[in-house]
Amino acid sequence: MAQNKIDVNAIFDVETKTISITQTITYKNESDTALDSIFLHDWNNSFSNKSTPLAKRFEEEFSTRFHLAKSEERGFTLVTSIVDQDTNTALDFERLSAHPDVIKVRLAEPLQPKASYNIHLSYILVLPDASFTDYGFTKSRDFELKYWYITPAVFDGSWHYYSNKNLDDLYVPKSDVTLTLTHPLNYRATSELDIVAMNPNSETKQQVTILHGNDRVDTYLSLKKFPRYGFVQTDDLVLISNIYEKDLPGSDKAILTDRITQFLTENLGAYPHKQLLVSNIDYNKNPLYGLNQLPDFLRPFPDQFQYELKLLKTALKKYIDNILLLNPRKEHWLSEGLQIYFMIKYVEAYYPDMKLLGTLANVWGIRAFHAADLDFNFQYFLYSMEIARKNRDQPLTTSKDSLIKFNANIAGKYKAGVGLNYLDEFTEDIDLSTTITDFLNTYKLKAVNISDFESFLKSKTNKDVDWFFTDYVDTRAKIDFKISSVEKSEDSIKVTIKNKRDNTMPISLFKLSNDSVVGKQWVENIQGSKTISVEKDHIDKFVLDYNNAIPEFNQRDNYKSANGSFISNKPLQFRLFKDVEDPYYNQVFFMPLVEFNNIYDGLTLGTKVYNKTILRKRLNYKFSPQYATRSKILTGGFSVFYTHNLENQNLFDITYGLSAGYQSFAQDAFFTRIRPSVSFSFRDDDDFRKDQVDQITARYVSISRELGNDAVIEELDEPDYGVFNLRYTHFNPGIINFSRFNTDLQIADRFSKLSVNYEFRKLTYSNRNINLRLFAGVFLKNNTDPNSNFFSFALDRPTDYLFDLNYLGRSEAAGLFSQQIIIAEGGFKSMLETPFANQWMTTANFSTSIWRYIHAYGDLGLVKNKFSPAKFVYDSGIRLNLVEDYFELYFPVYSNLGWEIAQPNYDEKIRFIITVDPQVLLGLFRRSEERRVG
Repeated sequence: MAQNKIDVNAIFDVETKTISITQTITYKNESDTALDSIFLHDWNNSFSNKSTPLAKRFEEEFSTRFHLAKSEERGFTLVTSIVDQDTNTALDFERLSAHPDVIKVRLAEPLQPKASYNIHLSYILVLPDASFTDYGFTKSRDFELKYWYITPAVFDGSWHYYSNKNLDDLYVPKSDVTLTLTHPLNYRATSELDIVAMNPNSETKQQVTILHGNDRVDTYLSLKKFPRYGFVQTDDLVLISNIYEKDLPGSDKAILTDRITQFLTENLGAYPHKQLLVSNIDYNKNPLYGLNQLPDFLRPFPDQFQYELKLLKTALKKYIDNILLLNPRKEHWLSEGLQIYFMIKYVEAYYPDMKLLGTLANVWGIRAFHAADLDFNFQYFLYSMEIARKNRDQPLTTSKDSLIKFNANIAGKYKAGVGLNYLDEFTEDIDLSTTITDFLNTYKLKAVNISDFESFLKSKTNKDVDWFFTDYVDTRAKIDFKISSVEKSEDSIKVTIKNKRDNTMPISLFKLSNDSVVGKQWVENIQGSKTISVEKDHIDKFVLDYNNAIPEFNQRDNYKSANGSFISNKPLQFRLFKDVEDPYYNQVFFMPLVEFNNIYDGLTLGTKVYNKTILRKRLNYKFSPQYATRSKILTGGFSVFYTHNLENQNLFDITYGLSAGYQSFAQDAFFTRIRPSVSFSFRDDDDFRKDQVDQITARYVSISRELGNDAVIEELDEPDYGVFNLRYTHFNPGIINFSRFNTDLQIADRFSKLSVNYEFRKLTYSNRNINLRLFAGVFLKNNTDPNSNFFSFALDRPTDYLFDLNYLGRSEAAGLFSQQIIIAEGGFKSMLETPFANQWMTTANFSTSIWRYIHAYGDLGLVKNKFSPAKFVYDSGIRLNLVEDYFELYFPVYSNLGWEIAQPNYDEKIRFIITVDPQVLLGLFRRSEERRVG
């Protein structure tokens, strides 16, 4: 029998989007400890204000929808009473200050071990708008409910209560649940619970629907006027779903559904309930990444395959979550890993020839890419390794609410699934799939944890699998091996394998002859290096992990020719456009370039030669010669960067680089820039969700300039120069609270200067944007030409002598391009009579929203030049913040110049921010995508 019983009597009011509930909870103390209090989850109350853990979660993930919502769109719970049902005694209760969606109830008498306690609750739910989490009250006035009624927390010697953070991970003990729902006659309830009764009343236009189920943890209920759920009766269970695929006949859906339920039953054991419900919301919250990225007209997979994978992924998760009673916040990796593991097995069984690119793999041009050769299941390795190459992966045992979004939604799950497949390959003495099925049947609907799975697995295999739980699951340790040497003797070959990381994970060694596998063995416990001997047996090549079953960090050094030839190890390959890395080759990529650098070069045509692949590499080089159609000069640049990733410490990234470039800075005037650099990046290694980054960058910028015969500049006001630049930046890119602080030290032969910059943006509780920027700069030494302001601090338009800023017209003193503004140094928008400072400058820039993207701005500061008193400067006006930092317009109103808006040629005073750099614009869209999935 279940340890708990929950009886809910709920009355639904569509007009007020409320549910009035009376509820009885029978709570059984399964522990050996007497309890003075019990804790209840009330996750509907997590929507009650802008400072709950859920609200903070939205903020962390760069979503302002909840913050900007009207009060009536947010929900809350009003608890009117909690009483001891047996004695009718009112019980004291309180909400936890750090968890406003958790209720602590003080019992009238201690609850003894193995005893039960009956409490009666009365409360009203005011439902949130469904746009926040997909659950709540929808625009069509329907009820999509999950975690809606109050549930007890789990106690196993300690209480496991958590706040709602939109992770769908409520941890509740299984209960016998009865729902009595009073709702309008034209609404229909859909749930995984069994329907006991449906009693319509035409006079009141109400219906009472009674649902019941034993041993339940799922709280999902859909109450809709026009439910689109389909019911498919299979030999194993009834599958209820509103997941659809356009143009797929119903008969095909029934056949595919039957195949899926048969697969689930065979691999996960018999489902303990009559019905399995999978909703479109379940899928949309956890889609199969890749299938959901392309529009319908461009999707390269057959409708049948898309529907089958969508239904399978969602059904696997629901099935596993409802039978394997793990802690979904702390021990999520096993259930998620099993989901991906069985998806891999399903595709291997039914779609062994399906490619990563689907039907696009056969299209002329595309089929030349290595990505076209990869199997569909390769995506799990690809996406899990993407985050590892960025040094942002986290241990699988990390609490779910501490994972960054991409790890929680994609990479962590894929790493767990690929890891189980790796374990399957390694444990050759057992069938891991069958072992997992036995484990699920043994612990079905029982309290279970990861240690139970570990013990069960170890009891079935003779192989040493400690590495899987200690290294693969519980750490960020990477798998990275190389074949360091191959030595031949008369009758054998000695192969030395080096483990480049500190772990005990095994690696498979394949022996090839004429590109065919002639042998395989597992090499274990490699500490540093390990040498093994194999028979010659006509072997011409050794390969580590030839079948790509192991999620290895770097596969480029897995090949070694038996004859020692470097060329035969890894041939050179030239490819058009970036591709997925092919470890068999040394790859070089070409890409045509069409760019707009500035008004002097105009449109530039050229090519980029580089080695960057889909997955990030440590060493990246790029050579990009370009022909400028306007200046008719060959321009371009070269760069090489090496990134050294460090793990388990705050200093996580050291990047060494060298770049050089040749471009125009005015008509028939060119500059050459050579820039070696090194940067050190720091973060909070204990909390990856904190986006705060500290960076120290040291670089030397060498600039030489030259004038052509047609240059409009008669002579250069400064000779060639070199500047050593040391920068420190602290960056916190929050969407509600944004801040950035940096200091900048520059040392050159004729000057040295120090500046400090601080930016702060806040979205207040009243939904007003506040922006503040402070700047202060001082020359420590200034022996430059007193008639030149080339190296001076600029009030509104820096000269950019280091060529860091993306000016469209760098040397323009008049015309449209001279009105481009980049917020740097003084940050003023008006062009005042003292535009430079050769001694010191301090300024403040402020703006606040008036309505939506319309802001008011104001700047003020002090400008000090040699031999002149400090001058107070100010300006003000209207800012159109269309896309912050990418496209903005500034309309000056009043400044030191007076009422600018009333002065002649006002159109020449308007300033604008615009970004045309493809890489920067790509960053805008990439940022949007990362917020959506990661």
